[in-house]
Amino acid sequence: MTPNRPLAAIYIRVSTEEQVRQGISLKAQEEALQNYAKALGYDIVEIYKDEGKSAKDIKGRPAMTRLLSDAEQNNFQSIFIYKLDRFSRSLRDLIETIEKLKKWGIDFVSMQDKIETTSASGKLMFHIISAFAEFERNVTGERTKFSMDKKARDGGLVSRAPFGYKIENKQLVPNENSFLVQEIFHDFLNSDKSLTQISKKYNLSVNGLKKILRNQTYLGKIKFDGQAHQGSHQHLISSTLFNHVQDKLERLGIL
Repeated sequence: MTPNRPLAAIYIRVSTEEQVRQGISLKAQEEALQNYAKALGYDIVEIYKDEGKSAKDIKGRPAMTRLLSDAEQNNFQSIFIYKLDRFSRSLRDLIETIEKLKKWGIDFVSMQDKIETTSASGKLMFHIISAFAEFERNVTGERTKFSMDKKARDGGLVSRAPFGYKIENKQLVPNENSFLVQEIFHDFLNSDKSLTQISKKYNLSVNGLKKILRNQTYLGKIKFDGQAHQGSHQHLISSTLFNHVQDKLERLGIL
């Protein structure tokens, strides 16, 4: 290796089916990438090969896993690949992985796609791809929020079961501890016990106790995105008891 030249890692992957169908051999990728990296002034520190491996899951590719581990240790300054789909077919996984490389200070070069993070034009192209990935995440998030909001408005469960309930056939139903919910509310309202004392009595954390005392699920409601909707499950306490407890929490300054 030449002194003071940056170090590069090469990653190549091809599945058996792709090699037969497209004739893209590991050797062809390796030779092209070696020549390209050397032409850009890099010394090649190691070539990582996943032969006959799918692009669907990075964890299922041992060479890729080792490559990323070595990148985190800064064993080289840049990663060269033949084409983006050699690295990952998932745009989200690709962006997240490259963002990790950027955090570790590792450049990324895709020879066939003319995408790299070492120049202004390459960074621009990567930012465009990142923008589309962010757009995809936002659209997915909006769809999920809309679906959960509708489910809440219809009285359906949108989170895990709180203390006193269990889930059966995707519905909230009282469990064997459901009677304790009303007992906890009365205990807090009608005694001078501290939250610590009450939480110890019922084997809860103080924060867990606060969540129970504030939870509108016990009124038969479903809360999502700051809005409470009438649920389809059985309530465990009355609105009168709940409101009295909220008043006491407010008087005591308990958030």
